[in-house]
Amino acid sequence: MPKQTDESQSRAVSAPTQGARRATGVGADPARAAESPAPDPEVVEKATRRRFSAEYKRAVLQQADRCAPGELVALLRREGLYSSHLTTWRRQREAGELEGLTPRKRGRKAQAHSAQQRRVAELERENARLREQLLQAETIIDVQKKLSTLLDLAPATREQPERR
Repeated sequence: MPKQTDESQSRAVSAPTQGARRATGVGADPARAAESPAPDPEVVEKATRRRFSAEYKRAVLQQADRCAPGELVALLRREGLYSSHLTTWRRQREAGELEGLTPRKRGRKAQAHSAQQRRVAELERENARLREQLLQAETIIDVQKKLSTLLDLAPATREQPERR
């Protein structure tokens, strides 16, 4: 086995290797690696949906329309987009230049309630509240009856005023 010189030994010690390759995380220049901060491995608690403005969509679509087929892939990679984005944005553009590219509100659409429907809903809530009160009053009356039976109390009779 050939003998290593002092210089090559010091290089071997300073740059850890795995076989013929460098170990993971070891850059070519250790001084440069110390300057650039490592990416944050922390995963955000809740992922957020990317939102694209109408101006950005228009600009990307214009660039895509001018691209040759091989250049289109490079554009998508550079912008971090998928081909489905372009397809969707083109459909939106055909639907209407300004309103087609603006993002739509997600979820159920609010239904316009008529004054009569609002009144019916209000009366149904009031009816349910009154039924609860009635049930509570009936329960109290039943308990009072049972209590008077247990204590052998005669039902309260009204004294009739004397007639003159």
